[in-house]
Amino acid sequence: MSLPKFLLGDNSNYPNAIFVIHTEFPRFIINLENDEVEWFEDFNDEDAKELQTETEHAITLATNFYDDEIANYNE
Repeated sequence: MSLPKFLLGDNSNYPNAIFVIHTEFPRFIINLENDEVEWFEDFNDEDAKELQTETEHAITLATNFYDDEIANYNE
């Protein structure tokens, strides 16, 4: 099965949270309510340098994905 790069998620236990799931490396979930990130990867010291540069970019892409999805719902 081919997954999209980003998915939206919600959970009734977190009624104000908006989750964006990033399905490619580095895989993570970001809660856009508070910008908390949960990683699905284990990183070593070598990965940490790559992660630092990729994190900001990936989170920006996740936020842009959410904004685009909401814009599509509002049309």
